[in-house]
Amino acid sequence: MEKIKLIFEDDGKEVEVSRGTNLLEFVKSYEKFHKAPIVAARLDNLIVELSKPLDRSGRVRFVDLTSSDGIRIYQRGLLFILAVAVREVFPGYKLKVLHSLGNSLYCELFDKDEKIYTPDEEDLKKLTSEMKKIVKRNEFFKKLALYKGDVKKLFEELGFDAKVKLLKYRKKKTIKVYSCCDYYNYFYGYMPPSTGIMKIFDLKPYPPGFRLLHPTTASPNEIPEYKEMRKFNTIFLEYARWLRIMEIEHVGDLNRIIAKGERAVADLILLAEALHEKRISQISDEFRSKRTARLILIAGPSSSGKTTFAKRLSVQLKANGFRPVAISLDDYFVDREKTPRDENGNYDFEALEAIDIELFNRNLLDLFDGKEVELPKYDFKAGKRRLGRRLRINKDQIIIVEGIHGLNPRLTPHIPEDLKFRIYVSALTQINFDDMNRMSTTDTRLIRRMVRDYKFRGHSALDTLRMWPNVRRGEEKNIFPFQEESDVMFNSALIYEIPVLKIFAESLLAQVPENVDEYPEALRLLKVLDYFLPITNLEDIPRNSILREFIGRSIFKY
Repeated sequence: MEKIKLIFEDDGKEVEVSRGTNLLEFVKSYEKFHKAPIVAARLDNLIVELSKPLDRSGRVRFVDLTSSDGIRIYQRGLLFILAVAVREVFPGYKLKVLHSLGNSLYCELFDKDEKIYTPDEEDLKKLTSEMKKIVKRNEFFKKLALYKGDVKKLFEELGFDAKVKLLKYRKKKTIKVYSCCDYYNYFYGYMPPSTGIMKIFDLKPYPPGFRLLHPTTASPNEIPEYKEMRKFNTIFLEYARWLRIMEIEHVGDLNRIIAKGERAVADLILLAEALHEKRISQISDEFRSKRTARLILIAGPSSSGKTTFAKRLSVQLKANGFRPVAISLDDYFVDREKTPRDENGNYDFEALEAIDIELFNRNLLDLFDGKEVELPKYDFKAGKRRLGRRLRINKDQIIIVEGIHGLNPRLTPHIPEDLKFRIYVSALTQINFDDMNRMSTTDTRLIRRMVRDYKFRGHSALDTLRMWPNVRRGEEKNIFPFQEESDVMFNSALIYEIPVLKIFAESLLAQVPENVDEYPEALRLLKVLDYFLPITNLEDIPRNSILREFIGRSIFKY
C-alpha cells in the first residue's frame, strides 16, 4: 500500500503511514501538548476531521478548544447530541437553535402542534441525563456523501423543511450528511470524531426556551460564569419578529424571494429599511421621554454601522425638535508616547487609558454649563493632540459621542447619570440556515468590514482576516462586558445584506493565498456565502442605508 509522510508540529516528529490512515490513532500521543480537548486537525493549511482517511503527505497541527475553529466544531457535536436527546425525551418535538448568548446557544422546543413548549428544570434534567448517556457511549459520527435527491427525500421524511428549502438552491450533486445514534442531520462545517469528546456542557432554563452552555476559547476545560443578557436576547427576538413580518425564517426563504426577481427584492429592501427607520425613530422618542438627558453615548463592536446610525439618529432627533452636536472620542487620544502598550509591546489604541478621560469629562461639564470650550483635534500622522474648533451649546442642544468605550462607566465618571443616554449598536443577525445551523453575527460583521476595508482603506481580505483576532479581543475586553448597561439597543442587521455583500466579498476571499494561516477561514466564509443567492441590483438600496457605509455611495459624509 502506498505510503504518505506526516510531520507533527507539536514535536517535529516525522511518521510514515499507509494512505487512508486517519489522525485519530495519534491523538492520545499528542494530548500532552494541548491544554484542551483536541477535536480536529490542520493538514498543511486545511482543516481535516480526525476520522478522515488521509490521501496525501503534509504537516499536522491539531485543533483544540483554544481556537475558534475548535469551539465551532465542538458546538456542532453538542447540537447533534442535543437533537438526539430531544428525539428520545420528547418524541415528535422540534428543536430550534436561534442564536448565541455569551458562552451559550439559545434554543427553543416546539410541540407536535408547532406551539412553543417551555421546558422546566425537570425536563432539562432528563435532556441532560440523555445527553450524558450518548457522550458516555462514545458513538462515532459517520459522514455520508449522498445524492441531492436522496437527501431531499430523507429530510422530507424527517420533517426538516428548512433544509429542504435550502437544498433547492444548492448547485452540488452530492450533499454530505452526518449519521450517529441512528439519527441523520446536515451540518455546515466539520464535526468531531465521536460523541465522547463533548463532556463539558450544561442546560439552563431561559423562558420561553433554554440555553445550551459550552466551553469558550478562554475557558476550554470548563463552562465559564454566565453573565445575564436579557436585553441582548430581547433584541434577537425582536429581529425574529421582524423576519416573520417579512415572511422569512431561514436562508431558503430569503433565496426564494431573491429568485422571484428584482421587484420582490426591491419590496424586501423597502420593508427592511422601513423597520430600521421605525426603530431609530422610536429610539429618538425614548430619548425625548428621558427629559434630563443631554448626552447620547453610542457604542458597539467593529462594523456595526455605528457611524451611519448616529447620523440617522441625529436626523430623527432634529425632527423631534433637538439640535444635536457630534463630538469625536478619537480627538481625545493621548499623545502617542503616552499611549499604553499591550502584552506584545505594541500601542494599545483600544485601551480606555488611551483616552484623556479627565479632559473629555471637563469639556462635557463646561459645555453643559453653557461655557465655550476649545475642543481638541487629534493629528494621527504626528500622534499629537492639537487645538480644534471652539464650541458652545445652548440648553436645547444635545451632544452625541460615538466610540467603543461609550457604555463603559469609567469613560464618564464625572457626568451625572441623569444626563446620559446609552445606546448599544450591533449587527445581530437572526436569520439562520435552518433550525439547527445558525448564521453567526460575527461573520456578518467580518464580511462587512472586509468589503469596507477593501473599498475605502485599500486593505485586502487577507489584511482584514489578520487584523480580526485583535479586533475581537478588543471587543471582548472593551465592549461586550458593558452591552447590558445600555438604555436601548439597536440591531443594525439587514435581512438582505449578505446577498449584497456576497458580490463583493467572494472575489476578495478567493484571493487569499493557500499557504497562509488565514486560508481555512477564507474557505469557511466562502462556504457561508455560497448558501445565499446574490442581489446584484444595488440601485434600490437607499443612500442613507447602514449598508451604504460598507459598499459605498452613502448620502452621509464620514
